[in-house]
Amino acid sequence: MTAEEEPGRTTARALAATVRRLQDAAARTREEARRRTVVDVATGMLAERLGLVPAEASARLARLAREAGVPVPTLAADIARIHDATPEAPEGGLAAPPHLTPALAAETDLQRAADAVLEQTDPLGVRGVALWQRLPGGALALAAHAGLTADEAAVWSRVPPRVDTPAQHVVQGGTALWPGDRAAALPSIGAANARAVLPLLDGGRCRGAFEVLWSGPAPALGPSHRRLLVGLADLCATLLGPVQEPEPADELAVLLEGLLSPALLLEPVIRGGQATDFTLVRVNTRFDDPLGRPRQALEGASLLETYPLACATGLFERLLRAHRTGIPLPGESVKLGFTTGRLALPADTQLAIAPFGGRLVVGWQLGTSPSDDDQQVALLRQAQRLARVAGFEELPGQDVIRWSDGLRELFGLPPEAAPVPLRHLTRLVHPDDEPAVRRLVDTVRQRHRTASGVFRLALPDGTHRYAHVIAEPLLDDDGRLLAIRGAYHDVSAQHRTEVALDATQERLVDSEKQASEGEQLALRLQQAILPSAPPPLAAMGLRATVRYRPAAQRDRVGGDWYDVLPLPDERVLLAVGDVAGHGVGAATGMVALRHALRGLAVTGAGPGRLLEWANAVALREPGQVTATAACVLFDPAAGQLRWARAGHLPPVRFSGEGAELLPLPHGVLLGALQEARYEERTVRLGTHDVLLLYTDGLVERRDRPAEESVNELIRAAGPPGPDLEHYLDRLLALSSADTQDDTCLIAVRVE
Repeated sequence: MTAEEEPGRTTARALAATVRRLQDAAARTREEARRRTVVDVATGMLAERLGLVPAEASARLARLAREAGVPVPTLAADIARIHDATPEAPEGGLAAPPHLTPALAAETDLQRAADAVLEQTDPLGVRGVALWQRLPGGALALAAHAGLTADEAAVWSRVPPRVDTPAQHVVQGGTALWPGDRAAALPSIGAANARAVLPLLDGGRCRGAFEVLWSGPAPALGPSHRRLLVGLADLCATLLGPVQEPEPADELAVLLEGLLSPALLLEPVIRGGQATDFTLVRVNTRFDDPLGRPRQALEGASLLETYPLACATGLFERLLRAHRTGIPLPGESVKLGFTTGRLALPADTQLAIAPFGGRLVVGWQLGTSPSDDDQQVALLRQAQRLARVAGFEELPGQDVIRWSDGLRELFGLPPEAAPVPLRHLTRLVHPDDEPAVRRLVDTVRQRHRTASGVFRLALPDGTHRYAHVIAEPLLDDDGRLLAIRGAYHDVSAQHRTEVALDATQERLVDSEKQASEGEQLALRLQQAILPSAPPPLAAMGLRATVRYRPAAQRDRVGGDWYDVLPLPDERVLLAVGDVAGHGVGAATGMVALRHALRGLAVTGAGPGRLLEWANAVALREPGQVTATAACVLFDPAAGQLRWARAGHLPPVRFSGEGAELLPLPHGVLLGALQEARYEERTVRLGTHDVLLLYTDGLVERRDRPAEESVNELIRAAGPPGPDLEHYLDRLLALSSADTQDDTCLIAVRVE
């Protein structure tokens, strides 16, 4: 068994032992329930007559015995004898009234469970255990306890609904508290330095709480310890039983119809022990669906599917809280949303929720019910606002003018300003547009024909807004003018776009010419800097091959470059790089960096120092040049290769053992940081080994890391073979790069 499996097995054994203990306790309790003692009978009688839970009745019986100065069994026998309805006792003892036996049996089961839990958690240093049962109305009753004194139990026998304790916090919130949580430090039963409180869940409803106390410092509860406590809480929840709430009667329909307000009955849909939806079981005749659906279309439907926006705006959260805690939600005003088609309509709603036998009775009164007319008006206003259209109507014979929303804004007028008659429109347009406005007004008022035009409205701030105006006459049967109706459409944005397009088209020819010249210049720079073949290296025992593939688009001339340079100290400089960007700027940056490395390499400095100097050059170049680069210095006599990189992909070494990427030294982009430092790595190249350097245009893809593409390409191409020219052509042909960037390749073989 591994160390990781040990905690899980320990927890499983602990749970199994606890299950067996509780099962044995339940079996003994069921056997003893048939032969109840007189104390059980008296306790049940007190619970029935005084409206107490069994724990409270037992405490009351003990207190009465102390006050009377007699033993508890003696007082219990006196109470049992004066009960006229006590049935005959079977052989061996008195029988409890049949309707009290389940409650007393449940109490005994819980007490034995509490004792077993305390014994099971003794290795955790637990001082005491308390089991709380939720009562109708939200109060908590101490159903069972272990490790606590009788005085502590008597003081905390009942917790009113609004008293904030750790157990009430868990019952109302539905989540566990652990030592160290702020709410776990609230006042509660027993003297303790640390507590853990877990909900007792049954069918998605919180029936009570399981509280564990430590007298010492807060323990460190690992995952296995927490699983143990959760398992114990689940077992106790099965013994606690349901909250005694009124069950729905057959006359439920009569109850709903007797309510003065619209109401509906909801049934929770339980999945995985939690309420995930509610079913609309019944609605009363006073309930009007906000969207006009008939009653038969609602009953039996899913609440989330029927009112999705209302649930999302607070309804579902309130229903879950009332179902989980069993606490009624008093009437409150909330704003719920409703949807019809693509239109969302909010409505003020008076909402009240009452738990009823595991179901929920919901009172639902809409303050404003969205009608079909409201929906059409809202839709029309939304369309007008988006299209920047506003309408008008004039009654010439009555001097009545009506403007729709947005028209004053179009004219730049304050909200209280009077509408402008169509015949006075000439006062509010650009002087050059006055004749066209007069023609439009004359066509509509005198010729009784529809007319339209685009005019510049002069705004109070001195600017102009372009408006497309259309007006039509409304005539009576005799051809007399009754009204003029029309609309203004703000076309300022369209006009500005047309003006900008005209200006752009005028500059297009010049821009294309400049782009073409820049293209040719960048291409000439690249062709001048990048030789078609490397210098001869046979005297140094090397053979080198290079390739340059331009970008797929001519206007994306990039800054990729390579260099192969024999040095005076019998070493060889191999370098590749990629300047960010495209065009002339990238090409000139590439020229500066390549020449800087060539000139500095003759100093005998290492590759890391060369990149530091190149970084200083990049920082001083106009336009903030940034670039990646790989710099290699190879000593053929010693077979030693030193290399450094500035954010570039690693070279590939091919040897008799296969292909491998060189280990990555640390190094940031050129031109990114002042005083950057570049780490060096050293490897060996043996006879017939091949070194491949490349830029990211060979392997870069938008859907995967570049290193993954490198490995895939090398596997597909296979070993280089004797013909390096053919091998580089094969790499370019198999490349799956999708960025259409330019690419540089260098391959060097040790002969």
